[in-house]
Amino acid sequence: MKKLYTILLAFILLSVMGNQLFAQSQMQYRSLGKTGLKVSEIGIGCGCFSQMNEAQSIEYMDTCLKYGINYVDIYDPDPKTRGNLGISLKGRRDQMIIQGHIGVCWKDGQYKRTRDLAEAKEGFEDLLARLHTDHVDVGMLHIADDMEDWNVIKNGDLMKYAQRLK
Repeated sequence: MKKLYTILLAFILLSVMGNQLFAQSQMQYRSLGKTGLKVSEIGIGCGCFSQMNEAQSIEYMDTCLKYGINYVDIYDPDPKTRGNLGISLKGRRDQMIIQGHIGVCWKDGQYKRTRDLAEAKEGFEDLLARLHTDHVDVGMLHIADDMEDWNVIKNGDLMKYAQRLK
């Protein structure tokens, strides 16, 4: 319940306070490394989409785009999260820069971080399908907790897969 209240509060602040927050200045954008992408200083995460219905997801995206937010990070493999985000982007995919994670999947009804290439591919292909797109703009290798984990990623099939996707 606490998570839902946090999400609702964020949505209310963005919707109600948005005019006041952005009336004094326009959204600022920054270059994202050497990618050529210009991303808004304020981005959104994807967790809130699992708590919304389709109409709320569309309204949330409308509000984000209205105020110039153009960057979303989606790690959550929950089909509802991905589905709602995909619905909210329908017809305007080109207005949002999407960061998608490699190394996360949905297994047995729950989130799973994975280093298994087959699971990672399945999870990433599911992301693309549910977002109704053929690419993400930024690929993120999902959570390396320590150097041992990073070495598994760096020296394994997951890194090779990410490089092929690039």
